[in-house]
Amino acid sequence: MFLRYNAKNCFQKGLAGMDVRAAFLDFFKQKGHRVYDSMPLVPNDASLLFTNAGMVQFKDIFTGKLPRPEIPRATSSQICMRAGGKHNDLENVGYTARHHTLFEMLGNFSFGDYFKQEAIAYAWELVTKVLGFDEKVLYVSVHESDDEAFRIWSEYIDPNKIARMGDKDNFWQMGDVGACGPCSEIYVDQGSEFFHSNEDYFGGEGDRFLEIWNLVFMQYERDESGSLKPLPSPSIDTGMGLERVVALKEGKINNFDTSLFAPLMRCIENLTQEAYISDDVLLRGSYTQEEYERIKARISSFRVIADHARSVAFLLAQGVHFDKEGRGYVLRRILRRAVRHGYLLGLKEAFLYKVIESLAQSMQGAYPYLLERKDAIIKQCKSEEERFLETIDAGMELFNKELYAMGFSSTQSLREFHANAPKTRFSGKVAFRLYDTYGFPLDLTQDMLRDKGIEVDMQDFQSHMDAQKQRSKASWKGSGDSAQEGDFKEIVSEFGENSFVGYDTDCVHTKILALLDSTFKRVHSLEAASEGYVFLHTTPFYPESGGPIGDRGVLLDSQGQVCASVSDTKKYFGLNISQVRICKELKQSQEVVAQVDHMRAEIAKHHSATHLLHLSLRKILGEYIAQAGSLVEAHRLRFDFSHNKPLSQEEIERIESDVNAQICAANPQICETMPLEVAKSKGAMALFGEKYAQNVRVVSFGDSIELCGGIHVANTAQIGSFYIIKESGVSSGVRRIEAVCGYAAYEWGKKALETLKNAKDMLKTQDVPLGIAKIQSQLKEFKQASSRVANNLKGLAYEQVGVYQLAISKLEGIQSAEAKAAIDEAKNKYQNVAILLITENYGKVFIAAGVKNAPLKAGAWVKEVAQILGGNGGGRDDFATAGGKDVANINKALEYARAFALEHLKC
Repeated sequence: MFLRYNAKNCFQKGLAGMDVRAAFLDFFKQKGHRVYDSMPLVPNDASLLFTNAGMVQFKDIFTGKLPRPEIPRATSSQICMRAGGKHNDLENVGYTARHHTLFEMLGNFSFGDYFKQEAIAYAWELVTKVLGFDEKVLYVSVHESDDEAFRIWSEYIDPNKIARMGDKDNFWQMGDVGACGPCSEIYVDQGSEFFHSNEDYFGGEGDRFLEIWNLVFMQYERDESGSLKPLPSPSIDTGMGLERVVALKEGKINNFDTSLFAPLMRCIENLTQEAYISDDVLLRGSYTQEEYERIKARISSFRVIADHARSVAFLLAQGVHFDKEGRGYVLRRILRRAVRHGYLLGLKEAFLYKVIESLAQSMQGAYPYLLERKDAIIKQCKSEEERFLETIDAGMELFNKELYAMGFSSTQSLREFHANAPKTRFSGKVAFRLYDTYGFPLDLTQDMLRDKGIEVDMQDFQSHMDAQKQRSKASWKGSGDSAQEGDFKEIVSEFGENSFVGYDTDCVHTKILALLDSTFKRVHSLEAASEGYVFLHTTPFYPESGGPIGDRGVLLDSQGQVCASVSDTKKYFGLNISQVRICKELKQSQEVVAQVDHMRAEIAKHHSATHLLHLSLRKILGEYIAQAGSLVEAHRLRFDFSHNKPLSQEEIERIESDVNAQICAANPQICETMPLEVAKSKGAMALFGEKYAQNVRVVSFGDSIELCGGIHVANTAQIGSFYIIKESGVSSGVRRIEAVCGYAAYEWGKKALETLKNAKDMLKTQDVPLGIAKIQSQLKEFKQASSRVANNLKGLAYEQVGVYQLAISKLEGIQSAEAKAAIDEAKNKYQNVAILLITENYGKVFIAAGVKNAPLKAGAWVKEVAQILGGNGGGRDDFATAGGKDVANINKALEYARAFALEHLKC
């Protein structure tokens, strides 16, 4: 019989929500496991879009790229993301009981330490003794070939409750080649009250027997031929879904009905003024089919919003930002799907940010950074919501219009629609327009069609996508890294990590412990003119980390001759390694002098300036400002930060002034090493995603306090001047400041002064603003004149003479230059034209004529007309001018000009 738990009893036992997590981690800590923090959702792994399992942070240990840690046992509660890329549960969220885009995976790991016997024993003890599941409801599966696992499990559970399954269900592998092995899964029988289909048996496709924990026994290595060979040190990798366990402990048949999601559901209820109904209540109720479907659709929207609010909050908190591609695009898709479901619930204004505020409060115990970054998260979320809401009405109108064209109306049932619809595929062209014009991701359109049983015409959609190659692609492409296959494990095993001494010196006598060629394979020597990598016993070269680029410099031999130039320095699997171009042959075990390039001092100035800039941004714009990336070089710095609108000129000036004030304060660098928690209590700012040790390095300049392992100036006065040279947007909710300091600031200032001098020379004045104002005034007059020309041309009458256009007119209130401009406009407008204009200013008459492709010479024309006005003139055949003084004869001159033209044009 199924043992049902209820939330009240569960809370009394202390095993709901966060307590399940704490109980799991504490259990394995007592078993000698090191507790690891959840790694960032963005992994340092080009093959993954997001961290999708607990083992990701241990992948290099399992594959052998890194040696096993001193404590070969680990446990963690890992935040995972499965939306986009190879692992995508997005379309199922809201419609199934267990799918999430973001979830927590509890796991324990053994790196060549214990194996099946201990792993199964630990699992059984935790599930039955700690989590308190009745043995009667537990079932187990093993791989069909794994007699050992079957035998061990038989010591704990009735063999009749152990199922043997094939590779599809019970064999795990990381890729086509590499570590792999059979696995064993633990199931809980949820009973027959709500699960009684033909597939609700152990081993069936139904949901009655719910898998809660997967134990992977990594005991083989698969080669390229597909053959398996035993690993010398078998390992353990397990994964347990926190949300599933909490649901079972609280007697819920749907993860979204648990205490983990309750605060979010209450928030959505308050926003929509509608009640959320759990699955068990819904299934016990009496409803017509129509009522049931309507309620089911509504609670699905509740669940989508709750799930997606978690994903949006964690991704934004961890530095992912809305974008047109990659992870930022996945984030945007998730938010827009949530907004659309809010729209279905009647929420026509931004709302998701309010749900996120509730989330930050409810999850702050386990993830305090959600509350710390709450203001920045809310600002970015609200801004993105409002951007989508500007187009959603028009998009929904287009969507509904296409449905109507297909034969569906809101008054029809789906059955009636499918019986009478002339076509069953939604137009790919319309789906593309929704994507391209209104910002509806394809999967959002598909989601809207899901409950109608309609599919998008994908061939049609793809043809429109292909036709617009400049479009940002929805898919994410990782990049390879040849370093992943390098001989780093061998170096770590032989030497351990090398020592960095660059804080105290930029020159050191050291020894080459290892050399690698350009493909990161170990070699005993590197020949002249070749390129490779050098691993030094002690190194003064700082590796690229966060913003600062890696150090450059030279290696000198015993005679003081340069034997290699260092072009870059990075960390590879914990090793500080410098890239080199060889001048004279280098050999392993050779002693050299490592000398850092003098430009490091300029890098240090720009690095320290980023700390001061970060503080100024938080002081002037708000405490919610969070660093979103940086680049530090010898000649410039680039600093990205979370902010949802461009900076005003006044804000830029205030920030620049504040940074310079900090520089002028001549604050000394205070560098301390202290426990991480102590550093945080002092207000030290940390970057999310950075891995910090138990004891951390804290760098302070006055009020600026940050966790940082980089190279800095000894005193802010050494930074010199600081200039912001550009402020721009990077992506939605992220701004970028580019700035210079130190010698680069001097160069920038010098260039600015040279530009100012050139401006004075060109304007022929020492007062540049006055000179510019004069030009602006002249430009204004020119624009006004152009406007007058345009207005006069609008009223200019043309006479058709054969194939020619003839215009003769007096223009009022314009200058001679404007009359010339008017003639040019006419000649550009017509293929065959003759035009003569007369204008009068201050008692003097000006005549201008233009001819294009006509048997009339402009010079002769104006000369004849000018004589009537008491003047003279002439010019080219296509353009000529003349003057006169008899203003009273202007009308007579116009008549003669027409007669003269007609005589020649009619020849």
